[in-house]
Amino acid sequence: MPTFKHRIGRIWRSFLKLNPLYFLIVTMLLGAVCVVALRSNNEHMQSLRTALYQADKNNGNVQLALNNLQAYVIAHMNTDLSTGTGSVYPPIQLQYTYERLLQAEEQQVAASNSGLYTAAQAYCQKLDPVDFSGHNRVPCIEQYVTSHGAKMSPVPTALYEFDFISPSWSPDLAGWSLLLTLLGFVVTAFLFVVRLGGKLLGQ
Repeated sequence: MPTFKHRIGRIWRSFLKLNPLYFLIVTMLLGAVCVVALRSNNEHMQSLRTALYQADKNNGNVQLALNNLQAYVIAHMNTDLSTGTGSVYPPIQLQYTYERLLQAEEQQVAASNSGLYTAAQAYCQKLDPVDFSGHNRVPCIEQYVTSHGAKMSPVPTALYEFDFISPSWSPDLAGWSLLLTLLGFVVTAFLFVVRLGGKLLGQ
């Protein structure tokens, strides 16, 4: 009865006799599957990004669309949405979210400053009650408004600009087919070398 070592040796010798062209054909098919899967990943990312832009434009559930896009990008190859070294602006900029945030900031500042001039007049009149002409009161009011008035704050970029980095490899159809394609090329090249070496030694 053959031992385990003999079985392994027999399997190995049978493997070395295989035609490398068969592995080359299978490898090319796997490569085609990988290309299609990578393209599919990128197309799905684009559809999620479009859904995000639509939600932003229509004032829909932007956070949900953003979470869906982020979750997909960080889990799949060929979906990168990162800024990169040669890019100035982040790849995702929510224009309408920015405009809504800016409008909210403007309204908040306006509300804070609504009673400012009344307060300034009362303050300056108390400081100089005999100035009926208002000659000295006008600079006082301007100074009061300048020092006490609420000012516009810039909208934080983190609220409307985003970038997401996709992994170099992901355990999906694209990732597994890529590994199998690389393995297929290695096996094919090895069998070609073995066959070529056998022919040279036979000569």
